[in-house]
Amino acid sequence: MIALMIAAAVGPLTGSVAAGCGARARQAGWSGAAGAMISVACSIWLLAAELHRPPVSGWGGYLYLDSLSCFFLFTVAAVTLLAAVGSVAYLAAEEDIGRLSAFQVRLYFIFFGLFAALMLAALETGNLGLLFVLIEASTLASAALVGLEARSSSLEAAWKYVIISSFGVTIALAGTLFLFYSASGLHLAPDLRLTWPYLFGHAPALAPESLRLAFLLAVVGYGTKVGLAPMHTWLPDAHAEAPSPASAMLSAALLNTGMYAIMRFLAITRARLGDGFPRAVLLTFGFLSIVIAVLFMIRRGNFKRLFAYSSVEHMGIIAVALGFGGVLGLYGALLQTLNHAIAKAVLFLTSGDVAVRYQTREAAGVTGLLTAVPVAGGALLLGSFAVLGSPPFGLFLSELTIVRAGFAASGATLPLLLLALLAIAFIAFARTTTGMVTGSAPVATTATATVAGGPPLSAPYRGRWTGVAAATPLVVGLVALLILGLWIPAVLDAVIRHSAAVL
Repeated sequence: MIALMIAAAVGPLTGSVAAGCGARARQAGWSGAAGAMISVACSIWLLAAELHRPPVSGWGGYLYLDSLSCFFLFTVAAVTLLAAVGSVAYLAAEEDIGRLSAFQVRLYFIFFGLFAALMLAALETGNLGLLFVLIEASTLASAALVGLEARSSSLEAAWKYVIISSFGVTIALAGTLFLFYSASGLHLAPDLRLTWPYLFGHAPALAPESLRLAFLLAVVGYGTKVGLAPMHTWLPDAHAEAPSPASAMLSAALLNTGMYAIMRFLAITRARLGDGFPRAVLLTFGFLSIVIAVLFMIRRGNFKRLFAYSSVEHMGIIAVALGFGGVLGLYGALLQTLNHAIAKAVLFLTSGDVAVRYQTREAAGVTGLLTAVPVAGGALLLGSFAVLGSPPFGLFLSELTIVRAGFAASGATLPLLLLALLAIAFIAFARTTTGMVTGSAPVATTATATVAGGPPLSAPYRGRWTGVAAATPLVVGLVALLILGLWIPAVLDAVIRHSAAVL
């Protein structure tokens, strides 16, 4: 089992090694995709095994895996695979066009693999101190991706991301230290006072005052990584400036890793303090995030920024679901996590296809996608309705579960407020994306149309397999969202229930 855990974490590094040895975009990309496939296979094996075994622990608690870890491990590994395959097409096209040099492409794949490996490793540790170290390291690795294009705006976004995220994770470190202090009365070895299974098992003996402060600091600190308002200000800039597959990783993998850390603190806090205090904290930050995201989504501008604010909204929804609590709330939060990860990976990978073809990231400069590029246009339209929680996609089912949890936990006021905000978000988001996919193509001759001197709209990718790499993650992601909206496989249902029980 430990060998599988290590293989799952280091799998994406195959792309880093290939790029470090001088491979070009296509070769390094396919190597990274093969490593990501290994991670997905290992995560599925571990996920199935954890349904019938006790948690795996080793190296003094530094390695730890339970159902919740396996659920997030599978989610992040699946997103990594989608983004790795999408990177083959996107980076090859950018290199062919001349927007990225061969050196920049190698840097991308080196740091892409390192970024993915650090997040996967963070999900396999039971030590909250090591969790902090790995999440902070992932910040540094992903910052190189944000500033990869070396434009003034991308470099500014990278610095903003590093400064705000590092400050936030430092606050999370303070929360970790207060949690350690709250366990000072326990007769445990010093390293076990930061190992979450031991802290959870001894939660009734933790000091309540320092535990209360530890949870608040953890939500603020890791909430900065998650993009909870008002700590979200780095997120729209970073997502807008990073290469689109990297944006998919930031939105669908990094944010989930931060939320995983919050869930670990939540389980310990609820075991000692009950539901009242953590519920108030999570509902406050959750609804504030949804409100701010919806307000910014109303403005039509950079479509990648729109997708970024949608991520802020969905992280707020997950926080609200955790605040509602109960079996329905936890189940809905985890199901929302998986559905949002897949949907946002599809949208950001589609945005990369659109940006390569139209040579712009402004929504006003993109029209007629369904006519000019049917695959990208269809994926953007379907992905938009999926991420907005429309039936029959999976996010409809997860958001319905969360609303039901709200009615069960707190009466009608908060779930009705949530429904109203979701309705406004639906209108604002759909207004922009439907404008992009409908209308006339930018040039009358769609077969060979070009935009701003860029490549032909219909064929910017050289090579059959590069075109396949562009379309495959979109189709696979949309099919998965459709399946999750119509039917939750028994294995996935059991994993989510076991994960909720862990919390």
